[in-house]
Amino acid sequence: MFTLAHFSDPHLAPLKPPRLKDLATKRFYGYQSWMRRRRFIHRREIVDLMVEDIARAQVDHIAVTGDLVNISTRSEFKAATRWLETVGPPDKVTVVPGNHDAYVPVAWEKGLGLWQPYFTGDMHVGKGTGDDPFPFVRTRRNIAIIGVSTAVPTPILVASGLVGPKQIHRLGELLPLLKDRGFFRVILIHHPPLPGMNSPRKALEDARAFRDVIEREGAELVLHGHNHEHSLRQVFSRSGPVQVVGVPSASALGRYGKPSAAWYCYRIARAKGEWQCSVAVRSFDEASGRFRETDNFQLDMNPAAEQPRDPVLIPAG
Repeated sequence: MFTLAHFSDPHLAPLKPPRLKDLATKRFYGYQSWMRRRRFIHRREIVDLMVEDIARAQVDHIAVTGDLVNISTRSEFKAATRWLETVGPPDKVTVVPGNHDAYVPVAWEKGLGLWQPYFTGDMHVGKGTGDDPFPFVRTRRNIAIIGVSTAVPTPILVASGLVGPKQIHRLGELLPLLKDRGFFRVILIHHPPLPGMNSPRKALEDARAFRDVIEREGAELVLHGHNHEHSLRQVFSRSGPVQVVGVPSASALGRYGKPSAAWYCYRIARAKGEWQCSVAVRSFDEASGRFRETDNFQLDMNPAAEQPRDPVLIPAG
């Protein structure tokens, strides 16, 4: 049994007032959004309670799928680095960045590079050094965690993402290699990775290319955030169903039609040569101020399942 915790989009508070020169960029609009609305949604105390709840569960590994910061200031990156240390050591925690982590261009060593210990692979994949570490692979027992970045700076009012042809190509090489070696493959990505899962201004621009490589080469799980919702879809590959799962914001109080914060605990095992994966959903309960289990279900890992072209939407949460 291997246990994996997944959460996303903590949007860490507090957001300190940016420097005047920072406000000459897209950050001006992001800061206005934070002050007018988002600071009432994303609460640091909820994130801290979630981290405590995960610690009590004593999981084997923790996956964080981006948007640790809000407008990509240098002070935010430093604060997020200190916060990551409270979540766990780099060998126990894996991070991929989100669009808010690339809100505007920031020098690698003063931005995402501060988190590099949390997305350094331990398997040679032909690239992955310096400021271009994606995709990376981390192996934990018979689990392969594959980190993909969709984080690219975008214009004002745009929150889209891009995998890019280099990462797509490498995924096409890595996924069959990992399958042949007997790994349960978990892809971490920030943006919802399938066509039609978001409006164009918030969507993954090359979602069709990502879906095509998944249909061709397969994976067991694809975990994402970005939409701040519970989401469960299936893509049918040649080697069986691929479960695509999204989670709410890790700091959400549950306002404006979005659910409260939640994290998912995956229990992965292999029995009689077949993968099994159960999921427990732990959500924040505002009345009690605690996280509690609100759902649990078994994921279909049957490679003999019928394989329609279009993803299947399954209610979750």
